[in-house]
Amino acid sequence: MKPWQGMTLGATVAGDAVRFRCWAPERTQVEVLLEGGRTAHSMQQEDDGYWSTEVRGVKAGMTYRYRLDRGEAYPDPCSRFQPSGPHGPSLIVDPAAYRWQDKGWPGVKMRGQAIYELHVGTFTQEGTLDAASAQLVALKDLGITVIEVMPVAEFPGRWNWGYDGVGLYAPAHVYGDPEALKRFVDATHRLGLGVILDVVYNHLGPDGNYLPAYTHHYFTDRYPNEWGQAINFDGPESCGVRDFFIQNACYWVDEFHLDGLRLDAVHALHDEGPRHVLAELSQAARQAAGARSIILIAECEAQWIHPIQPINQGGWGLDGVWSEDFHHAARVAATGCREGYYTDYRGTPQELLSCMKRSFLFQGQRYQWQGKSRGTVVGDEPAAGFVFFLQNHDQVANQLRGDRLHEKTSPGLLRVLTALLLLSPQTPLLFMGQEFAASSPFLFFADFPPGELAQAIHRGRREFLAQFPSVASVEAQTAIPDPCNPIVFKRSQLDLAERDRHRNSYALHRDLLWLRREDPVIAQQDRHRLDGAVIGSEAFVVRYPGSEGDDRLLLLNLGPDCEYRPAPEPLLAPPAQRRWSLLWSSDELRYGGPGVIDPLSDEGWRLPAESAVLYRTEPEG
Repeated sequence: MKPWQGMTLGATVAGDAVRFRCWAPERTQVEVLLEGGRTAHSMQQEDDGYWSTEVRGVKAGMTYRYRLDRGEAYPDPCSRFQPSGPHGPSLIVDPAAYRWQDKGWPGVKMRGQAIYELHVGTFTQEGTLDAASAQLVALKDLGITVIEVMPVAEFPGRWNWGYDGVGLYAPAHVYGDPEALKRFVDATHRLGLGVILDVVYNHLGPDGNYLPAYTHHYFTDRYPNEWGQAINFDGPESCGVRDFFIQNACYWVDEFHLDGLRLDAVHALHDEGPRHVLAELSQAARQAAGARSIILIAECEAQWIHPIQPINQGGWGLDGVWSEDFHHAARVAATGCREGYYTDYRGTPQELLSCMKRSFLFQGQRYQWQGKSRGTVVGDEPAAGFVFFLQNHDQVANQLRGDRLHEKTSPGLLRVLTALLLLSPQTPLLFMGQEFAASSPFLFFADFPPGELAQAIHRGRREFLAQFPSVASVEAQTAIPDPCNPIVFKRSQLDLAERDRHRNSYALHRDLLWLRREDPVIAQQDRHRLDGAVIGSEAFVVRYPGSEGDDRLLLLNLGPDCEYRPAPEPLLAPPAQRRWSLLWSSDELRYGGPGVIDPLSDEGWRLPAESAVLYRTEPEG
């Protein structure tokens, strides 16, 4: 693989000239039209279907399109900015014009991180990157270390939840220009925070996708794809397709100083070639980062382990993978509801304990919901390489009302599950507003004009949610909100004043994140040494070994008061010549709890209903 030398696609400023380059292997003539078509410049055909030209006297700030075979003119597939949206002209951008302030920033690694997923358009009422930047201090105070920005690729309309992007190189103009994203990244680094970007390489949105105008080779019907045509990563002319997406990943890391990427639905990236495109991408992105460390995280519904295994062992060389199992088991524990894709989970203490120890529950067993085996065996992979969450954009939006978990379960049980999430050795992810029990829903929204596409989007939403029997009735189907209704987007915006109004929830998350970061035993993130046992129908205990007997003991009770007397469980015994000392309880009044009663007495253990407690050891005497 050639070392990264910067983008070779799109419009590149070079002194008093601009070099234009695109991939259009079936075309016989390609021209650059500048400033609304007032001037046209022919491009020369290179090898492998590329076209290029260098035009002098052209500068940043000018607009252009490519005219194909003397017919229609289209925006650049690799445009750095679309000031009028995906259907308008492309803007020449000089990335060197921005003066970075993060010199010496080392980047981030997976270990020790706490991730916060946010959607730029709904994180603040203003819905811009600059407005989001103003909230970074609060996230730092909370204990977040990495911001995960949901996709910002250019999309049609005034709002979109992010996964219908079509201009993959252009930050959405409704959030700000490219320098706004750079200011946001600079601000995170100034505070010692990392920032990664969610990217979608498994499909493109249905409106404003002009890639087929350049060549039909971008897409294929050889593989199924629930969101449209699959990307052609391994068929005829796939080299140019791979180049397009790999350069995109490198572009975000290089030109925007991003600390990595979250790769959407990698199970839908089909590549039967000798080297998977994500293995090539992970290596290229690290070269583009130079001396900085970056993290590459996969969402993989199939729960494969090879995305985070080394390339020389047949893996893809990524750093992290989401664990859907943890979410699903915790969701069932919180609500008792086992419909749809929650069918295969019981939400028991054993499931939750197994998640802590093994990260995936399904590692090749039959998955009834899909009628086939699911997952792969987890070996020595570190806990930090698995991302746990109680909520994320998908799981909140995949409901009739888009409501959040605190509205579906009891406050006590939610505190217990929050403790489980934030004290597990795996990397935790919070979804924006989770930390203060946001009252706003997060719904599926888009802004397509009235017509067949908008109707199809609404119809598709109904069909998707019908997998849940409770949403399959005629009454429920009728109540599913139209994603293109402006009210749906507006309702999804956070009210950040709730940080103060819901201070009980905020304090809980902040204190647990502090413990996770500052307690030397919890901070080890070592799932291999972790031990645990079920001590009741709805209660379990987790033991974190420390050095020289400085252990931690976490007890979690999902149900009613649990008497455990006598206590024939060795994990409850303190190390020799030490005793247990209560360190933290979810029943604190300031978390909205009933008040703390130490579960341990001379007579044994009595865990209050829906509570979690953490102990440390101290010398006897």
